[in-house]
Amino acid sequence: MVFVEGAERALTVVLGGRRDAERGQYGHQRRLGNRLVAAGPVVVGDRHAIAAREFDQGPGQCSHGDDLAGSGAPVRTSIVVAVVTADVERRTSRARIAISAMFLTNGAIFANLVPRFPELKTELALSNTTYGMVVAAFPVGALVAGIAAGAVIRRLTSARTALLCTVGIAVLVFGAGLSTSPVLLAALLFAGGACDAVTDVAQNTHGLRVQRAYGRSIINSLHATWSIGAVLGAGMAAGAIALHVPIGVHLGVSAAVFVGVALAAYPFLLKGRDEAADPAADAGAADRPGWRVYGALSALVVIAIGGAVIEDAGSSWAALYLGAGLGAAGAVAALGYVALLGFQFVGRIAGDRAVDRFGERAVARGGGLLVAVGMSLALAFPSVPGTIAGFAVAGLGAATAIPAAMHAADRLPGLRAGTGLTALAWLMRLGSVGAPPIVGMVSDATSLRVGLLVVPLAGLAIAAAAAVLTGRRRPVRS
Repeated sequence: MVFVEGAERALTVVLGGRRDAERGQYGHQRRLGNRLVAAGPVVVGDRHAIAAREFDQGPGQCSHGDDLAGSGAPVRTSIVVAVVTADVERRTSRARIAISAMFLTNGAIFANLVPRFPELKTELALSNTTYGMVVAAFPVGALVAGIAAGAVIRRLTSARTALLCTVGIAVLVFGAGLSTSPVLLAALLFAGGACDAVTDVAQNTHGLRVQRAYGRSIINSLHATWSIGAVLGAGMAAGAIALHVPIGVHLGVSAAVFVGVALAAYPFLLKGRDEAADPAADAGAADRPGWRVYGALSALVVIAIGGAVIEDAGSSWAALYLGAGLGAAGAVAALGYVALLGFQFVGRIAGDRAVDRFGERAVARGGGLLVAVGMSLALAFPSVPGTIAGFAVAGLGAATAIPAAMHAADRLPGLRAGTGLTALAWLMRLGSVGAPPIVGMVSDATSLRVGLLVVPLAGLAIAAAAAVLTGRRRPVRS
């Protein structure tokens, strides 16, 4: 229970949206002895609540208003807000579980396709350069569609947008697995990337909305759930490869399962629109952002791109490098991406506590240096176990980079609610677009081992740009 101002009595209230609070201003009144308790809307942190206002009421005095009727005596008012009732706790917890399930589906659906890229590359007879250009269609589609994510979310709400685009990704990934030409594969990946970009912003918008309701960091744990989904999806693919399950059957089952999960989670997401609930944020948006804000956004984009490049190296090149470069069997080659995602999950599970204790800046900087050292050693001394370990260290080090950048972008002053997050997510796609063709061209000119030096370079970039992130901060709610 949080007391805004000290008081002798409290009226238990139910948190809700702004409209609920405004309705409660006149819809909730009760008398305690000779005291009238009237309810009114009060903003607590990022949420709206019905707050109890209690004051003395003597004979001939009115029951509402700022002055006591007829006497002109001041009202002795104290505001007490009880946060949060059991019902609201239950709804908030369910919303966290539901948005976690949506993050899981987003990680799992595409990860089911990634380990089967070498199979598609062989079937379609693609060179490294062509392969790099084809798989780059996914981030290109995301880049094209990502700028519209904010408008789509404002139109449909983050919950509906996440559900619809999740279904779209599942169908398009299934189609990509059945592609009969490089052009068709690229087109389906392009459309899938477009859906993924909008889903990404929608899920993070909803996740940050739930985080505001919690009053402490949970965004890393949500991204950890994405990693669980990605590990699950990659593991499903590795099992399907080992059992010689046809790619169409495998991806069809995957689509049906994870669309079912998304449909089951949807009813428990937070209802209503996603505008910021803090009037101060809306007021601040009226001021035009200065060069410091744009400079901070640029540094956050560097961090996010670094994290995206590291993830892309695992998804696009790990299986190919371990298989064609180091001679690992197909199921073993898939373990590079699985290791990256698995240790990324570990880093994100521990990330919220690490951020609360050391701050986003220290965690991201240390993680970037860990990526640079770990992957450099793996490339300097190539072996199947060492390379799998190198990708694992890269996943661990980069675990909090993208969540930290998104959290900071969402809080940039002077920008409309959601603008910073949408801009960051869109610009982050630049790294995903540029990385596969660059790695492919370097690989054709030299070797894939040299091309993968992009991973330690990305780690150094994260460490350098981490200065823009916040230091240690105290959580509001334990």
